[in-house]
Amino acid sequence: MEVRVADIKVYSGFPEVVPNRQQFFELESITISCEGLRGLTGWRVMKKINGDLRTCAPTWDRATGPCNISNAYPKTDSGEYWCEMGRTQRSNSVNITVTDGPVILESPAYPLLEGDNVTLLCKKKHAHPNFTAEFYKNGAFIGISSTGKMMNPIVSKSDEGFYKCGISKTEESPESWLAVGRADAPPQVLRLDLYLVFGIGFCILMVIILVLLTGIFQHQKHQQTTRRHIEETSLTPRVSITNSTQAMRTLITRSKVDESS
Repeated sequence: MEVRVADIKVYSGFPEVVPNRQQFFELESITISCEGLRGLTGWRVMKKINGDLRTCAPTWDRATGPCNISNAYPKTDSGEYWCEMGRTQRSNSVNITVTDGPVILESPAYPLLEGDNVTLLCKKKHAHPNFTAEFYKNGAFIGISSTGKMMNPIVSKSDEGFYKCGISKTEESPESWLAVGRADAPPQVLRLDLYLVFGIGFCILMVIILVLLTGIFQHQKHQQTTRRHIEETSLTPRVSITNSTQAMRTLITRSKVDESS
């Protein structure tokens, strides 16, 4: 691989691009992988080409695992790529440019951090790697190299921008964005849909509350039933005694009436 980055930090929030560069010649092979991203499997490589959103794989059911592009074409493979899982987790994206032109600029597919060093390589199709090349940043000429390489030993935020290279002022590469992050900034990670997390948590909480309320209601109902049964049981002897007393009184009264007559 021609692009060399010392101690490069491959962020956990980015898909892996092999080889690690943004520009490719037509018919080159590219592999974009999400497997092992944050230690998880089951990712899908997604791509956005000219506004058209689709999986990198030809069919949805085969979309998990690495996306292998054996013969890249400008119209079908140039665009934005990222990893996605269950429509709730998504990685940051990388941009890939496939050109049918004779020159490309090899630059890292991932952002650099301040303090990294990087070598940009101007590469001509079917040509010896060592030739004179001119380098441009944001359209302005920044240097010339007889080896086709431009080295930056200490990258800073001011180095961020659009880069391209040219040969003999007649053949130029496409432009690619070189991103530079601050060394003290935390690495970008996968973004989880917080609304979904809060929604699931709220639903779980409501279910727990509902179960507790149902349990309390059933307990109170059971207590009321038990209390009613006890009260009914305690009243039964009293009714029997009262009836017996009334019967005795009736017999006594009848006896007195008979005696008097």
